[in-house]
Amino acid sequence: MSAPGPYNVVPGASVAPNAPPSYEETMAVNSHFPTAPPGPVPGAVPGADGKGMNPPAYYSQPLPVPNPNAIAVQTVYVQQPVTFFDRPVQMCCPSCNKMIVTKLSFNAGALTWLSCGSLCLLGCIAGCCFIPFCVDALQDVDHYCPNCKALLGTYKRL
Repeated sequence: MSAPGPYNVVPGASVAPNAPPSYEETMAVNSHFPTAPPGPVPGAVPGADGKGMNPPAYYSQPLPVPNPNAIAVQTVYVQQPVTFFDRPVQMCCPSCNKMIVTKLSFNAGALTWLSCGSLCLLGCIAGCCFIPFCVDALQDVDHYCPNCKALLGTYKRL
């Protein structure tokens, strides 16, 4: 057996403290830094509190004063203009605010009626002049939202 050295525990000595350190002991870690004693409060009369000492002065920032000329800022998201053609368009519906692909509806427009009139002048009177009303490539296109059924735009051939 060896003699107790500086790294060995002496029998009978307490290894763990029986109570946590006090607040003063904990805060004494930085006690080697000098602190200035609290100075007198400007405008205070010594002995005004009856004890000859003034309470410590606590300085805080002044409260912000509400500005009556404040301007409220509102963020507005502007959607790029959508150009409609004879194909479905993927877009955000302005009525229901959902991403959709438009449904198409073909209606007779100016090009349809001009084609019908041209065929009549060429001699297609027996009903062939109504063929442009069956051809989607000659009709105007309406774009509808499949969710809320709102009309979103129209593509006119002429």
